[in-house]
Amino acid sequence: MHFFRSRTFAASLMALSISASASWAADITMNFGFGAPADSTYGRFAAIFKDRVEDYTDGEVEVRLRCCNQISSEDEAFKAMQLGTVDGFVITSNNVSPHWPLMDVTVLPYIFRDTDHLEKVVDGPVGDFMKQDLQTKTSVHLLSFGPALYRDFYNSVRPVNSLADMDGLKVRVPKNEVMLATFEALGANPVPLAWSETPTALQTGTVDGGDNGASFIKDLKFFEFEPHLVVLEHFVAMIPLFASDRFIKKLNDEQREEVLRAATDAGAEFRKLVQSETDEVRKWLVEEGGMAITFPDKAEFIAATEKVRAEFAESRGSDFQDLLEKINAAAE
Repeated sequence: MHFFRSRTFAASLMALSISASASWAADITMNFGFGAPADSTYGRFAAIFKDRVEDYTDGEVEVRLRCCNQISSEDEAFKAMQLGTVDGFVITSNNVSPHWPLMDVTVLPYIFRDTDHLEKVVDGPVGDFMKQDLQTKTSVHLLSFGPALYRDFYNSVRPVNSLADMDGLKVRVPKNEVMLATFEALGANPVPLAWSETPTALQTGTVDGGDNGASFIKDLKFFEFEPHLVVLEHFVAMIPLFASDRFIKKLNDEQREEVLRAATDAGAEFRKLVQSETDEVRKWLVEEGGMAITFPDKAEFIAATEKVRAEFAESRGSDFQDLLEKINAAAE
């Protein structure tokens, strides 16, 4: 009888232990960071991701948002995820390149011909390849490419309806070799300037124009001295959402599937929202800001920058060239 009671007691302890372990496994916290304020594009994207994760997992996975470099700086976050000291982070694509050089393919001019092409890439087999290659080579998981942030061109000299209208324009360009080469290929005279020097250079006419996202043009009131807005969408920036392998391995199969679905859905939802807001800001710049807007046919601009894409790809080796070919093929 004593032996029976001992076995019963031991079984009860084991059941209690298993129950406690299961309860702990279902209560997972993801500390998720970004470098910008909570109301920024980064913060808004992270908030949608948080809502989707907690909804899809029925609260089994909680996402705690950590803005403003609380848990890491953007420069250090990727390495921290490799080490497993940070669960997740939104990182500007150019800050991923030092860790996974193929990300630089997204900075090339007209790498995406239009929004449909971009979506075919990031939501299709090419995007899946990029996610898998990055995870294999770095251990970090790319959960979503995030929204597409396009740059619009503006100038104080003339409307731009064709490539010929770019000829000779003095254009402020960041100190970036791809951007400099792009505007040279378009026939403009690029002037490399730090961002801190840019507003004064535009106001004084030291340069004729530049390029930024529509919201920047509005917020910095460039419309007051740059009357011509040109929708070229020549460069696109993405803000991918990442997770560490250590965090992913905490999840069971169902939770992992739902977190991935949450990231995919959040990216698609916010991408559409950002595009809608961009259209609204462009409308404001015309109707309230007084800018004249043009929408040149991009075909000749794409053709003019082909050599930039080819030369940059050649300098980066076969893996880079293969990825570029995959992206180009997705446009067909």
